[in-house]
Formats: sequence, C-alpha cells, structure tokens
Amino acid sequence: MDELKGQPCPICGKKELTLREEERDIPYFGLCFLFSMSCGACDFSKADIEASEKKDPVKITFNIEDVKDLNARVIKSSNALVKISQLKMSMEPGENSEGFISNIEGLLGKFENVLKGQRDSTDDPTIRKKAKNLLKKIWKVKCGDVPLKVVIEDKTGNSAIISDKTKMDKLK
Repeated sequence: MDELKGQPCPICGKKELTLREEERDIPYFGLCFLFSMSCGACDFSKADIEASEKKDPVKITFNIEDVKDLNARVIKSSNALVKISQLKMSMEPGENSEGFISNIEGLLGKFENVLKGQRDSTDDPTIRKKAKNLLKKIWKVKCGDVPLKVVIEDKTGNSAIISDKTKMDKLK
C-alpha cells in the first residue's frame, strides 16, 4: 500500500490529509485499485475503487433470500447507483458517493445508518415511524425471514456482487 501523509485537505486546508492507494486482486473480479483520502483535522474522507482493466457498463441484480446471502462480496464504485426498491432507498453516484468493498450485510448496514439518523434526528412522527418500519424490515432480511432485491447500476463497470446467484446484464 502506498501512503502519502501531510497533504493539504480540500475541505479545511490543513496539512493533515493522508492519501492511500492499494492494489487488490479480488477473486472473480480481477485486479483493482483502492483509493482513499482522510483528514485527521476535520474527519473528511473519500474512497473509491477502480478495476485495472476497462469494463463494460453493468446492471447487477442480487436477491437476498437467506442468511448465507449476506456474505456475498460487494464491490461498489463511486459511479454506481445502488437501489433497493422494496425499501424505496438508493445510493446515488456523484461527488459525495463512496466506493467500497464489503458484503451484502455491510451494504445493508449503510442503509440502516441512514435510517437510524432519520429516526433519531427528526421531530416528524411520520418520518420516525417510516424509518422504524424500514429498520424492522432490514432486520427481518438479516434474519432470513424476508427476501430483498439489490440492484447496482454502474456505467464504469467497476462494481460487482460476487456470487453464483448474481445476475449481470449490460447497462442500457
């Protein structure tokens, strides 16, 4: 892993930004590069992943049907749109989007964190109730009681869900 410390932060300007680059060979996906930056002064962070070879735009569909499915490896680039229509939630690509390597359980955890924030920070009882209900649904998915479909669309092709159950199509 290459690391460069003491760089100026694009947010606070202090020279406490650390840049990291790491090569990783991911089975069934290939060689990729992980990039990250984090500031020790203001807690700014950004991460992304990029495949070493150019890939075609892809639409990835994965159905969570039991507890074992939570272990499927997820590779998500910052250019990817992640949709879970049953939760009416998505992670949009763009400037504030993060790339990461995790698993399905970790991906669901990111959605849980958003819902917990909504539940804990709102005074609107309707929003709080909706967040609580969606958190219960995610919990039931994690217990293997409720199926859930995850869709990732990535115009750069730098995303994947590593599983025999994954359906991959060309993104239109």
